Amino acid sequence: MKVPELWAGTDAGKAAHHCTVIDADGKRRLSRRVANDETELLKLIADVLELGESEQVTWAIDLNAGGAALMIALLTDNGQQVLYIPGRTVHHASGSYRGDGKSDAKDAFIIADQARMRRDLEAMHRGGDIAVDLRILTSRRLDLAADRTRAINRMRAQMLEYFPALERAFDYSTSKAALVLLGGYQTPAELRRIGKNRLATWLKNRKVRNYKQVAATAVEAAEAQHTAVAGERLASVMVAKLAREVMALDEEIAETDTLIEGRFRDHPAAEIVLSMPGIGPVLGAEFIAHTGGDMSVFGSPDRLAGVAGLAPVPKDSGRVSGNMRRPRRYCRRLMRVFYMSAMVAARSCPVSQAFYERKRAEGKSHKQAIIALARRRLNVLWALIRDGRTFETTAPAPAIALP
Repeated sequence: MKVPELWAGTDAGKAAHHCTVIDADGKRRLSRRVANDETELLKLIADVLELGESEQVTWAIDLNAGGAALMIALLTDNGQQVLYIPGRTVHHASGSYRGDGKSDAKDAFIIADQARMRRDLEAMHRGGDIAVDLRILTSRRLDLAADRTRAINRMRAQMLEYFPALERAFDYSTSKAALVLLGGYQTPAELRRIGKNRLATWLKNRKVRNYKQVAATAVEAAEAQHTAVAGERLASVMVAKLAREVMALDEEIAETDTLIEGRFRDHPAAEIVLSMPGIGPVLGAEFIAHTGGDMSVFGSPDRLAGVAGLAPVPKDSGRVSGNMRRPRRYCRRLMRVFYMSAMVAARSCPVSQAFYERKRAEGKSHKQAIIALARRRLNVLWALIRDGRTFETTAPAPAIALP
């Protein structure tokens, strides 16, 4: 393979990018600001390739999505090698370059120079349609879940100001019945006025489970407070709106889950991923979204573990050695897939449970044992996808007591 002679660093932005091309000696050969537009970007690519003549050009960019998506697609479609340099790396590297000033041109030069010197940068690949769709859907689901949590927290904080007894009476993050209740009745006086029996009938007509118990709990909370706090009327209106917002978010999350599962099952590795205990359609979709389901991209399970933050790195200094820590740069969502699935598997899968208990017997904390299990499961999933076979649970053989 011919050694590249030109490196093109791109400081990506929303409306425009800045590209700087350097040669093997670090000399600038081109520095240009281009609009984030297909025609302009294609012209830039053509000019850089013409500048390189027959030599290989290595491209590097500081974003792997967002405003850089079009440029990455154009480069990969034209057979160009693209390296990803995280913005954090560029920021720390900038301190070793002359001058305190910051500009897009300087950042683009740093990106190109780092690509020229470093050998540990990750090559970017254009993801398949399924992986891209799942990345969009799972990101949307995370946003919806975060919005739901914020709405519940605001609702509870508002209730705490005027009706603390009802605020602590239900778990609003899991009780749909409590949200239905707040959609109609939010103050102590209203609940006392309607009474337990009529409230139970009202809840029953709205298909609430355990309507008698919910009504009794709500009226009991109302009987505990006969004082109307200042601002109660407006606060109760806000609580009703927030309760309806949470229910609407629940419906959208359910719809998104359906879309995620349908698209996830289109992937060839879906059944293999689902065969792993603890991994359902949502976590499986997260895995495909951030790996593409193609293990050859990572080269080895150790590389995938590094990307997922499951491969510890040494933190030694002076006479202190043997310390290990989690790497600073890793995919949080990929880590979440293996950590959450390991939590479930440690309770439901005999093989995983035996491994977890063995680690605990070795003196590991709960968190350390779960991370060790997550790392082990990553190796297993890697092998299953590589071999094209599903996971088969085999209960560990019981220990035989020696005479």
